[in-house]
Amino acid sequence: MAKRDGNADQTAPERSGAVCSRSDRAEGGEAFDNAPRAPITTLTKRADFLRAARAGRVPCPAFLLQARRRAPDEASGIRIGYTCSKKVGNAVARNRAKRRLRAIAREVLPEGGRAGWDYVLIGRAQATAQHDFAAMRDDLRAALAKAHAKAPRQAETPNAPDRL
Repeated sequence: MAKRDGNADQTAPERSGAVCSRSDRAEGGEAFDNAPRAPITTLTKRADFLRAARAGRVPCPAFLLQARRRAPDEASGIRIGYTCSKKVGNAVARNRAKRRLRAIAREVLPEGGRAGWDYVLIGRAQATAQHDFAAMRDDLRAALAKAHAKAPRQAETPNAPDRL
């Protein structure tokens, strides 16, 4: 993208939406991709959050995970939403909690999430902003495995409800 200050030959680097963790980097620092990953998008519509709320829940000490397998004709890739109620605190506390939830999702979902699923992370009062970050990451990995294990197999129950 060219800058608009008159220096047309100088360009700013383009930012891609790809997530690259430390494990994805080669020794020289360049990123590589061994397997194609599902794109991760953010839930924005209220209806998507409500569908996820009807689905399975996995409680963790610092957050609650809601996970839902989408129908095959819905959106593709992994979708995730974040929410914190006013119980978490004022706007500053809620935003801090959501930033932490986004950070753990950015690290864990590329390897632990599944394409065709919607996830919602709900922050908990006092806990989300103050819980150990490594423990939150491990909790999300375990919660994803538990949610996927609880889910009915699509081939056995093609018209199964959203509930896990």
